[in-house]
Amino acid sequence: MPLTLDEMILWASEKNASDLFVKSDSVPAVRVNGYIMPAEFPEMTAEQVKELCYSKMTPRQQAQFEQHLEMDLAFTVGEQLRVRMNVYLQRGKHATVCRLIPTRIKTLDELGIPPKVKEFTTHRNGLVLITGATGSGKTTTLAAMIDLINEARRVNIITIEDPIEFVHKDKMAIVSQREIGIDTENFGNALRHVLRQAPDVILIGEMRDLETMNVALQAAETGHLVFATVHTASAAETLDRVSNMFQPHERPMLWLRLSVTLRGVLSQKLLPKIDGSGRLAAVEVMDVTPTIVKMVEEGRSDDIYGAIRQAGTEAYWGMQTMNQCLLRYLKAGLITEEIAMSNAGIYTELKQMIRMAQNRGEVKPPQVATQAHNR
Repeated sequence: MPLTLDEMILWASEKNASDLFVKSDSVPAVRVNGYIMPAEFPEMTAEQVKELCYSKMTPRQQAQFEQHLEMDLAFTVGEQLRVRMNVYLQRGKHATVCRLIPTRIKTLDELGIPPKVKEFTTHRNGLVLITGATGSGKTTTLAAMIDLINEARRVNIITIEDPIEFVHKDKMAIVSQREIGIDTENFGNALRHVLRQAPDVILIGEMRDLETMNVALQAAETGHLVFATVHTASAAETLDRVSNMFQPHERPMLWLRLSVTLRGVLSQKLLPKIDGSGRLAAVEVMDVTPTIVKMVEEGRSDDIYGAIRQAGTEAYWGMQTMNQCLLRYLKAGLITEEIAMSNAGIYTELKQMIRMAQNRGEVKPPQVATQAHNR
């Protein structure tokens, strides 16, 4: 008897996998600590995979999938696991990727996020951006930040997500989670009405377009605290991406609006630990200090990286570049030099930083780190 999708997901969870991959005429696979490996299941036929994919869809979702050939959904397996599922076609046959999400929301401390980030949740208004590639842990970090507010403040939190991954229960706050395709038709509709739902805190699952950016800025300007994600690799790149959404003649006003509303930017990546025990978050943190406010107001995004790097040497500000974070992990023996270099913010800068640390005896030579990794 073929395995059900729930059974496959529970097996993947026992292996500490973050993703389950199933496609027609192939052996299913899982991602463990960032690396893909075959699962202990037999090859699945096209009909079996189609049945597996449809098993979690409502009739309406099935009809939408057959029209658009793409589908995102989320569901819970047991009491300890939530799953974000994407169904698609490849070579005309069904396939799916399931992201495994623990139902327990970890704290920022457990995630290894710098203490400065907690301060972003204490603002009463403004815009906080969480950035990184797909699979870099943005949603997990956002969930921890929202949970921190939920535990500490009597506010109304509205989230707009596609789909809902972490489920928040009311604590001190009221949390309303709206899922695209179920609770609202699209981000545009949800955002046009969100300010009439009396929110104090708004979470926007993804900053996709100019309309979303304008609503986020408007909400931040009118006394709301707004969290959003962007698919960028650094704080400076994030601001450039936002700027490029607007026409050239609109950008001076945009930079002025950002200088008033922006509270912080967190950029992150997930790296495999040297001992193979899991992954850790490497983060770049930009707090909007008076120096950075001035740079943002004048649209000097090229100078922002240098300001973060300089502040990263001063514990008072609590900022750091991605390279500073990677070097600290390397000094602590948590990652290999190869992993550090492959995730560098600026490659040549990190290479020089590592060489100087090796000359001071703060970092092991590459061959020693490689041997430790192989063990």
